[in-house]
Amino acid sequence: MPHVNVRSVSLHYQVLGNSGPWVALVSGARRSMDEVRGLAERVADAGFRVLLHDRRNTGRSSLSLDGEGSEFEIWADDLYALAGSLGLPPLIIGGSSSGCRLATIMALRHREAIAGLLMMRVTGGAFAVKRLSRVYYTQYVEAAQQGGMDEVCRTDHFKDLIEIDASRRAEIMAWDQQRFIEVMSRWRAELESGVNDPMLGASAAALKAIDFPVCVLPGNDMTHSITAGLEVQKLIPGAELHLLRKDQLSVDLIPIAEWVPDDRLAPVVVGFFGRVGATAKVA
Repeated sequence: MPHVNVRSVSLHYQVLGNSGPWVALVSGARRSMDEVRGLAERVADAGFRVLLHDRRNTGRSSLSLDGEGSEFEIWADDLYALAGSLGLPPLIIGGSSSGCRLATIMALRHREAIAGLLMMRVTGGAFAVKRLSRVYYTQYVEAAQQGGMDEVCRTDHFKDLIEIDASRRAEIMAWDQQRFIEVMSRWRAELESGVNDPMLGASAAALKAIDFPVCVLPGNDMTHSITAGLEVQKLIPGAELHLLRKDQLSVDLIPIAEWVPDDRLAPVVVGFFGRVGATAKVA
C-alpha cells in the first residue's frame, strides 16, 4: 500500500473502490486502519471510494513528536493534507471514538473539504476524559519518568509499533526523554481542557454552528455513553440520530465490533452516505 509525505511525516494509506463519492473512515484509539477495514469494504461495495489511512504514530505511518495543538488536531490536519495531496473533492468523513474526534475536528477546521460527517461512538464527559487522559498520555509519561525511552518501548502501543518495524526501536530510543514527556504532557492538557465540552474536540458553540449533513451513532459503554451521543446530536442542526444500542453498559470500553457488527452497521452508514453523496461532487 502507498505512502505520501505530508506535513513532515509519511502517511500510509489505501483507497477502496473505483468510483462514486469520496469517503474517509478513521479508526479509534491509536489503532491502524484495519479496525475499520471491514466497514470500509462494505461501503466501497455499495458504490463509494473510501480513503483509509494510518495516523502518525499508528500502524505503518511515521513516528513524530512534532506539531502544534492537540494530538487530535494534528491528526485532523494530516488527513486534510492527505486528501489535498490526492486531489480529492469535498468528502464525507467519519470515524469511531478518537476517529470521530479527528473527523469532527477536521470538519470544523476545514469546512471547505467536507461534504458530510459521520460521528460514531462520541466521547464526552468526566469519566471518559479521566480514563483517556491516562490511556493516551499519563501511562507514557510515567514510563519515561521511571525507565526512560527503553521503558516506553515496553508499553503495549510502542511495542506493537516496533513489531511492525523493528527499526522503530532505535528511532524511539533516540527521542529526547524530556521532550517526549513535555509533548505527552501538553497533549494530555489539551485533552483534559475539554472536560466540560459536550464532546472531546468540539464545544457546544462549534457544534451548533455546523451547516453540513451529520449522522450521529452513539456508543453504549462508559467511555462512549449513550448520553454523550444524544447530547451532541441535539446540538447539531438537522443531525440524524441512529441509536443502534439502547442498553447503556457499566463497563469502561467495548470494541467497535462488539458494539455493532459490520453487517448491521454498514446499511445505516451507507444509507447516510448515499443521502449525502447524491449531492456531493464526484471527481
